[in-house]
Amino acid sequence: MIYDIAGLRILIQNRCKYTEMFCKAYLSDDQTSPYDISATVTNEEFYEEKKASSQFSDGYIENICLYRAICRQMPVLNRMLLHAAVLEYEGNGYAFLGRSGTGKSTHTGLWLKHLEGSKIVNGDKPILQSTEQGFIAYGTPWMGKEGLGCNSSAPLKGLCFLEQAKENSITRLTPAEAASRIFVQILFPEDEKNAARTLELTDKLVTETPAYLLKCNISKEAVKTSFEAMTGKPYSPKN
Repeated sequence: MIYDIAGLRILIQNRCKYTEMFCKAYLSDDQTSPYDISATVTNEEFYEEKKASSQFSDGYIENICLYRAICRQMPVLNRMLLHAAVLEYEGNGYAFLGRSGTGKSTHTGLWLKHLEGSKIVNGDKPILQSTEQGFIAYGTPWMGKEGLGCNSSAPLKGLCFLEQAKENSITRLTPAEAASRIFVQILFPEDEKNAARTLELTDKLVTETPAYLLKCNISKEAVKTSFEAMTGKPYSPKN
């Protein structure tokens, strides 16, 4: 079946029914026009993943491999996978990044709670597209264990790296400082052409997109700190 994901037509050749249900919100109405890329999973890839994820169903394992196959082809099409949660507020996207346990889900949840009109584009694995006007963040069916996200997109206006702290503070990062933090959040393809393009896109991302380091606790004040720095607007909570 062909799916519309990240502005592309993608033919997904799955064997298990799991992926059809998983991706149904992205199913293309046009199943006959040419597609941009295709994804399938070899037996070798499937069984290698199954060794590492034996507790999961075959459909789930195939689904993981399919997304990896899709993302490895993205860079030459000016797109890349970023491990982050992307929120949309007033039509603009803001990406929150951090290692597991740094409070990414908690902080984005606070935005949803306290900022009227905010929504999650993708809670874990959005795709970013480089354009002449900047980067666009796309929702995808792959949204992390919480399953938070939607079939939408937003121009990316900020990157926010999270660290836990007792007091809230935020600082603007240089492109070099942002680059040193972002590489662990990116999938690098194995083939040379796509790997090289991933490096180029990453450099463009940290050069063009304002990046911040947010040291925060679990409070409404943390939302105010990140919101005002990233949007340049006064914080006006809904409660």
